Amino acid sequence: CDFAHGTGHGVGSYLAVHEGPQRIARTGTEKLLAGMIVSNEPGYYKEGSYGIRIENLILVTPAEPIEGGDIAMHGFETLTLAPIDTRLVRSDLLTRDELHWLDTYHARVLAEIGPMLDGETLAWLEKATAPLPHDQKS
Repeated sequence: CDFAHGTGHGVGSYLAVHEGPQRIARTGTEKLLAGMIVSNEPGYYKEGSYGIRIENLILVTPAEPIEGGDIAMHGFETLTLAPIDTRLVRSDLLTRDELHWLDTYHARVLAEIGPMLDGETLAWLEKATAPLPHDQKS
């Protein structure tokens, strides 16, 4: 689906909502460089019906060769560590790889944030980051 908006923008020093010049969008003209921080906010909006967007901040990592690639490519490191509300996720519609990505992300959130919490807050985080049910999808 073409969600008809940018996927990310710069963030930084002046607290502007869409700070640049870097952006992940059709209108972007600035090359991404290692060390830049951008938002990662894929979303989809069905007019008159619903919308969903997930937004994290990511760090652009140095370009490295990738398997099957012709040129070195930048990667991204997720900086924002907050659980994704799985009450909104239809796990039966996700591929095995997508389920694995979400479970791995949630395991990282719990591993890095969990040690700073206790009691009810830790119990909430453990529940919020619990693995989703998996079936035999390929």
